[in-house]
Order: sequence, then C-alpha cells, then structure tokens
Amino acid sequence: MIDVRDNWRILLLVALSVVAATFLFAPQLGGSDEPLNDTDATIATPTNLQYGLELSGGTRVRGQLVGATVEGAAVPEDEDQAIADQLAEALGLDSIDVLAQPVGPETATIEVFANRTDEEIASALESVGVEYDQIRDGVTDQTRDGALQVLQDRINRAPGISGGSVSSATPFGGGQPFIIVEAPGIDGQQLRDLIGDPGRVQIVATFPEGVGENQTYRREPVLGSQDIADVDAPRSADDQGGPRVPVTLSASAAERFVADMQAFGFTRAEALRNCNAELNPDAPGYCLQTVVDGEVVHNASMGGLQESLRGPDPTFLVGQNAREFTIGTGTFSEATDLAVNLQSGELPAEYDIQTESFISPGTAQQFRPLALLTGLAAWLVVSGVVYFWYRDPRVAVPMLATASAEVFLLLGFAAAVGLPLDLSHIAGFIAVIGTGLDDLIIMADEILQRKKDVTTGRIYQRRFRRAFWIIGMAAATTIIAMSPLAVLSLGDLRGFAIITIVGVVIGVGITRPAYGDILRKLMLDDVRRS
Repeated sequence: MIDVRDNWRILLLVALSVVAATFLFAPQLGGSDEPLNDTDATIATPTNLQYGLELSGGTRVRGQLVGATVEGAAVPEDEDQAIADQLAEALGLDSIDVLAQPVGPETATIEVFANRTDEEIASALESVGVEYDQIRDGVTDQTRDGALQVLQDRINRAPGISGGSVSSATPFGGGQPFIIVEAPGIDGQQLRDLIGDPGRVQIVATFPEGVGENQTYRREPVLGSQDIADVDAPRSADDQGGPRVPVTLSASAAERFVADMQAFGFTRAEALRNCNAELNPDAPGYCLQTVVDGEVVHNASMGGLQESLRGPDPTFLVGQNAREFTIGTGTFSEATDLAVNLQSGELPAEYDIQTESFISPGTAQQFRPLALLTGLAAWLVVSGVVYFWYRDPRVAVPMLATASAEVFLLLGFAAAVGLPLDLSHIAGFIAVIGTGLDDLIIMADEILQRKKDVTTGRIYQRRFRRAFWIIGMAAATTIIAMSPLAVLSLGDLRGFAIITIVGVVIGVGITRPAYGDILRKLMLDDVRRS
C-alpha cells in the first residue's frame, strides 16, 4: 500500500504526466484540417503539438498600419463625429476612415486611416477650423491593439492554419511599432489575401430612380459587417445558388433592412429577378451587391427573399428563419475569406506589408528529425556521464527518468496552450535538460556527500533542504534573468526564454521534489526513518 503522505510528490508527478499525455495525444474538439483555398500544405502529426514556421513551413510578414494621428485637436464637446465627417469629406475619404476620440474637455485625438501626407491633413484641419498640437505617423495604441486582435482572429479562424501568431515589435530608436504575422502552412499570396485588406464588407442596393430620360441609378449601403449577429459556415455552389455565406442580422439591422428594401422598390414586382449589372452596368436594374473593400465581388437579384420583405408585418422579422440573410460571392474561396472577415471583424486601417519571408514545408520538415536527434543526443550524452559518475542505478536511473518526465510535462504544456514550436523552443528544451540534470546532480551529491551512504531519514531531510535551497536560488536567478526576454518582442529569444522559465518552474515545483522522494525511498529502503 502506497503511503500517500510520504509519496505525494511522486504521485503528483505521475498525475501531471497523465494530464500532459492527455493534452499531447487525446483527440481535440474543434479546429479544421481543411487546407486554406484548396492547398495541400497542411501537415498531419500524431500529437496535438503545433509547429511554427521553422518546423512546419509557412510565411512571416512584417508591416505597419497605414494612418496618421492628430494629437491635441481642439474639438467642441459632442461634436467629435461631426468634425470627423467634415474632415473625411475634406480629405476625400469615407467617414469610416476618420475617427475622433475625446480625450478631455474640448480636446480629442483624431486618427486618419488612409495614406495622406501631413500637409494634406493639416490643410483639411484648417479648412474645417480645427486647431491641433501635432500630426504624427501611425495610429494610437488602442487602434493597434484592436488590429492585433482582428489579425489573430483571422489567423485562428482560417482553415488550414495551425499555430499562427500575431505580435508587435517596437523598432530600435522608437517610431511606429511593427506588426509581425506568422502563418504556418500557407504561402505569401494566400496570407496577403487573408490579412492584407481591412475586410470591410457591405451590401449595397443599386436601384433606379425616375422614369424615361430622367431615370438614374442610385447606390445605397444597406448592410455592413457591424449589422451581422451570427455567421454560418460558407457554402459552395449547389441547386439553391452559388457560393455564399449565410448570416443572421441583428434585430435593429433587420428592421432597417426591411424598411430600406420597401422604400427603394425592391419589394415591387418589377424588381423580382431583375439584376443585369454584369450584362449592362449602365442600367443594372435592382441589385444587391456584395462589396468587399470597395470592390464588387457579387451581384444578386431579388429572388425568394422578396416575399418575406413585403407587407406591414414581413415574415423576415419573425418566424423560424427570422433575420436570416445570404451574402453571395463569385467563388467558394471568396466565400471562405468573406466568412473569416465577418467573424473576425474589420481592420481599422490597411495593413501595409513591408517585408515577407517564406519557408517551404519540405525544408521545414527536415528540421523536425534533426531537432529530435539533437535532443536525444544531449540526453544520451548526459546519461552516460551521470551513470559513469555514480555507478549506481538507484541514483542514475531515477535521475534520468525524472529529467525525461520534466521534458514530457513541458511538451504537455506546449500542447495545452497551443504554443507553436520553433527551433528556439527546441533550444529551450535542450537547455532545460541540461539545467535540470545539473540541479539533480547537485541534489544527489549534497544528499549522498560524494557517494557516502545516508544512514537516517533526519540526515537525509537536512541535506535535501540544503540542496533544495541552492537549487531554488539558482532557479530564481534564471527566472529573473530570462523574464525580460520572455516579455519583450525579441523574436526567437522570446520562445527560448518562455520554455526555459516554464521548465525551471516545473523542475523546482514538481520534478526536483519528486526525485528527492524517489532517492529517499531507494537509498533508505532498509533504514528506519527517524
């Protein structure tokens, strides 16, 4: 019968190893193994580990958000939106491209999300009568944080991408921070298609006004991505229509949409299946156009939807399929990108990609066995040295097994948090093997006093506490030294630091005490513990 009180550290190590094995090998719910845009770059693995660019291939890009910020703008209270609209008109932009945020009494920060020079912005500010402190390149931290979240959501939701990451890095000497995006498994063009544009989606109604020679055509936006409450999976072309994305509108947007359709004549008989935008752009008829980033990607006629929009109590607003709407696209690839954009939201500004690097999946896969062999070689060499030094399996075998368990727990941690492993992380694993065995050797030497037998449990406990104090101080020093590297955006150094810190914490908190209990049980097996 196992004494739980005396062996709880060993039992904890075993339990956590089982948990780590679950995260490593158990089937995971959710996710998608479908390649992005019908590519075959997705690489299947027997574990739940995710791999970064260096071990799976893919694309890394670096860029900045296009825009400028006006600091200390003198904007009267409650007039920030009006000033933003006037400034957008003066700059020849849509109102969504200018944002005014109050920061104090009669003061606001104005952001222009477009490529305009300081002189152009200054002239526009003068034309609308706004004084300001300065104009600087780049957007605010709040806008950048929002863009980081949108980009990360796009990477996470895109099929065929596993282990993608989005981070920011401030250039040396200051300036606008860069946004770095890593997407394993896809090439540069696919990544640009996914994140290069803001992803602003609109449904625009095109319809005639007037009669005879006085007839003109009017275009009015009737829906935007902000009006969508839920997005379903994209559907390919079938008997019910072409590629499309089913969505559910919010209650307020649905009411406004019905009112617009009735006011613009889309519920009249003449509007039914009367869209000729592709055949006759000058006289398109009644069309609902899907517009993505200012480009029309699909023209749809008013079909079966028309009946549900008619009357004072339209069925579009009530019933089983209330507020359901289908956004059409030209191809299924466009439908997939559209669904990702709708789910992740719009970028506040264009992401200007400035540098790009690509690692082919074939080249990256060559690093995996080499990394495994490197780690195995390090473990075997250390194993030989340890056994040669102690010549006692009771000391050496548990030491090596405990060090292996430490690496296994680290792998479980990486699988649990979805950490994409790169060569820097592998270097961290090797460092953990070395420092971990170093600590275990310190512990064994301190307890055994250079291979001398321990005679009582009291002597063992005293030496164990002394050894653990040394190990704890060394661990604290390592964590303090590595913490800046783990927090700052320093590329590969960050991955190395994270694995090293987590490995040290696991070692001090779990594996070192467990090894101490194992060593005590084996070395004091025939001695009464006092």
